[in-house]
Amino acid sequence: MDWEVIAQKLESLRRALHRVETRCPDSVDALLEDYDAQDILALNLTRAVQLCVDIGASMVSTLEFSPPDTMGELFDRLSDVGVIAPNLALRMKKAVGFRNLAVHNYEAINWAIVYAIARNHTVDFQEFARSVIAFREREPRDS
Repeated sequence: MDWEVIAQKLESLRRALHRVETRCPDSVDALLEDYDAQDILALNLTRAVQLCVDIGASMVSTLEFSPPDTMGELFDRLSDVGVIAPNLALRMKKAVGFRNLAVHNYEAINWAIVYAIARNHTVDFQEFARSVIAFREREPRDS
């Protein structure tokens, strides 16, 4: 596995989550009025999802699985091999659903949902990162 590339993606994930946490307004109403905050949250949350997908795809390809048919299925594969917990796989699949909406149908975004993700679900991305790091620590090293 190319842990250097994964480490760079984990750092990008940390930065995206930091932007979400520091730029999230105090209420949904404030978010509805702040177009810059909307853009910052939507961009960085979709970036966070994509980074997790990229990290997972790198891991799955190295672990010699057949490629998943969907981004969501990728997290099931990671769960199957013990990289992430099954309940985290489910939450990450929901995050992919948000990403798809944000990327393909931006006008239909429900800002209350974005606010809830920003306030309550960045921990899912942090748990994903911790799980990837823990997997690396369990992986046998070449001599």
